Amino acid sequence: MNITAFVFFLAVVIGTLVITYHSAKRTMNTHDFYVAGNRLTGLQNGLAISGDYMSAASFLGVTGLIAIYGFDGFFYSIGFLASYVIVLYWIAEPLHNLGRYTMADAVAVRFDAKSLRGWIAMNNILITIFYMIAQLVGAGGIIHLLLDMNYSTAILVVGVLMTIYVGFGGMLATSWVQIIKAIILVCSTFMVSLMVLSRFDWNVIDLFNHVSKITTSENGFLHPGNFFSGPLDTLSFNLSLVLGTAGLPHIISRFYTVKDTQVVRSSIVIATWVMGAFYIMTIFLGFGAAAFVERSLLIGEDNMAATLLAKELGGEFWMAFIAAVAFATILAVVSGLVLAASSAFSHDIYSIFLKKGQLTEGEQMSVAKYSAVIVGFLSIVLALGASKLNVAFLVSFAFAIAASANLPVLLLTMYWRKFTTAGAIIGLLTGLISSILFVILSPNVMNPVNGWIQHEALFPLKNPGVVSIPLGFLGGIVGSLLTARSSSRGYYSKMIVQSQLATANDDHILEK
Repeated sequence: MNITAFVFFLAVVIGTLVITYHSAKRTMNTHDFYVAGNRLTGLQNGLAISGDYMSAASFLGVTGLIAIYGFDGFFYSIGFLASYVIVLYWIAEPLHNLGRYTMADAVAVRFDAKSLRGWIAMNNILITIFYMIAQLVGAGGIIHLLLDMNYSTAILVVGVLMTIYVGFGGMLATSWVQIIKAIILVCSTFMVSLMVLSRFDWNVIDLFNHVSKITTSENGFLHPGNFFSGPLDTLSFNLSLVLGTAGLPHIISRFYTVKDTQVVRSSIVIATWVMGAFYIMTIFLGFGAAAFVERSLLIGEDNMAATLLAKELGGEFWMAFIAAVAFATILAVVSGLVLAASSAFSHDIYSIFLKKGQLTEGEQMSVAKYSAVIVGFLSIVLALGASKLNVAFLVSFAFAIAASANLPVLLLTMYWRKFTTAGAIIGLLTGLISSILFVILSPNVMNPVNGWIQHEALFPLKNPGVVSIPLGFLGGIVGSLLTARSSSRGYYSKMIVQSQLATANDDHILEK
């Protein structure tokens, strides 16, 4: 066991538990539990969004993919960052005006159909579970590497901690864990980037020239084609990343933690700047790992590239510190994911769909906490079977589902007046089923050498976005045209008025 790493890990655990303890005393009702009582400022929420988004896929998976595949790995950083343009201009402010706790709340303002709410909630739970598996895989690898702990035990430790954060502290505890994690992650990444550049006399061109000599394939390390099979595969992948963020349930829930749309806008701007700085630095981490870490160590252990780089540059102490930062990153993200899944089940499925809204405040709180335990347990079980998969790939799968199923429903609900309830259900199911089916048939799963299914892939692309996203929109449009008589109640501007009137008793509306 690395004693230094154990001390750092223990400090992270104690610090987050202290935050949870103090947050629990301020979490008095479901409004506090789901959205922190709308009390976060723009700066706080912007940092929390960054902390929620810069996951194990960003810090561990992207660094590993850049270190092994070069230019192709950096497409992840580009897609993750560019997605917030869509969020800022099309999604964030309308969703804040329409919703209360979850994505289904916003859609329900226009379509008061409990079946649709149930489908949306189930889809969001599925997305968060896939996303959570990636974080748990990364956590298991880090703890196993540094503390010599069994992989299964490491997964269990993280699962228990994330359940405690959500069960006791709710959104407030989750937000502060994410805020502190975002600051620590950006600062530590900056320090490691400086260490890499110092080895090349602060000349970025020298770094590029050095890694350009690395032999990966006939395409060259700084040219595309090492990871993606061709332009169509690259386009499909980037479509999923750029469009998927707008449909991620744990990001959508952050739009409801502030009091008005002006603060929502400032939150997204702040988050974009913070994440922009971080994703630029992934170039230095990935290329630095390619330059200083033996390639034989990276192959098969790409999720550990950042920690291996820290060891090469700063010894055991720096490796332990970076591993602890990665651990804090994972804890912050999984707590946000558990909260999103818990909200979808307790608020959308159990409280409104099953109990018709006839639950007391105390009963809703109890259901929310119990559902957090169930979601955490299910994610742990699934993560145990995915230990060898790259965490960035697992997250890109969740993005594909979000872009194919959630985004068409959101955009057509807010901007197309002929959209119907049946169209929403058809579009959501079309995007969900097609994205899952094509991933199962893709080279990521069907591979004669090391795939889960020992067979040649039936779908040639690694990411289904270029096919499944248009299918999601097509399903919604065709379904609506075929059921045009059951037309929806009004259009975008009318929905905002209805939403504000329906929530006129909320404190933030009264203040406005």
